[in-house]
Amino acid sequence: MTTRFRRLVATTTVLTFALILLGVYTGAIGAGLTCEARWPFCDGWMGLFPANWASFVEWFHRLVAMITGFGIIGSTVAAWRGDYSRRIRLATAVATVVLPVQILLGANTIFNFGATAQVLHHGAAQLIFGAMVAATAWAYSDTAESPSVQSADSQRTARADD
Repeated sequence: MTTRFRRLVATTTVLTFALILLGVYTGAIGAGLTCEARWPFCDGWMGLFPANWASFVEWFHRLVAMITGFGIIGSTVAAWRGDYSRRIRLATAVATVVLPVQILLGANTIFNFGATAQVLHHGAAQLIFGAMVAATAWAYSDTAESPSVQSADSQRTARADD
């Protein structure tokens, strides 16, 4: 397991947690309501720039969500390209598959602001977060290296045995 990959999944997990906290604040102040059911736009100039604090929070939440989403996708790509353990690849794949559903549920919180929309959106966030926590924990606990490192180690061991 490479240190670079471990740092990527750990950073993405921390970002996901920060996004959830920001999302709780965004929902608590009703920031999505400033968009008046015009998702993906909001209020302000041409629907693209914040007009007040609530719309700034909504836009900032979207920015952090975009960065986190790219981190999740990047973690998944790295897990599959690096040929890491099956459980790490599966966990990151689950997070990536749930990601577009999470985006649509986020839009739904603007169109249908209420307890059901909030719970569904938060539930999907928890599923993504749980998958990323699992991937991070497994990345740090796996003692087995990637196959290329294993083969190099086994070659050294074979030479030492001769």
